[in-house]
Amino acid sequence: MAESEIVICPACATANRVPPARLRETPLCGKCEKPLFNGKPVAIDNAGFDRLMRLGTLPVLVDFWAEWCGPCRMMASQFEAAAAALEPAVRLAKVDIEAEQALAARYSIQSIPTIALFKGGRELGRQSGLVDRVALVRWVQAILA
Repeated sequence: MAESEIVICPACATANRVPPARLRETPLCGKCEKPLFNGKPVAIDNAGFDRLMRLGTLPVLVDFWAEWCGPCRMMASQFEAAAAALEPAVRLAKVDIEAEQALAARYSIQSIPTIALFKGGRELGRQSGLVDRVALVRWVQAILA
């Protein structure tokens, strides 16, 4: 039997143990009882990012973006559509680099939008610039294969 995944609740940040077979069954948080997945990226701050990397076992696809960035706003709908396709195998998160400048500096984000894929706290890949949903999903699946 496969080990359980540790899924961080997007609503209350509680770590939840979920058997892999139950990931697609719309699991609820054991604390707040809200869905662990809703088909949308989760906005996270520095503390939320560190919690996902430290405790969560799912791969995390992060969109580093800023409100003033036109290409970032154009890509937002593509990233959200990718969440619907990739969850629950991958957690999608958004980091506003204006609000989280230290986090952007820690990962040397030079241009936005930048997408980075992490697993176990380690960066597996990154790409900058506009990416459509299909290309984004293929890119993630190729890295995780």
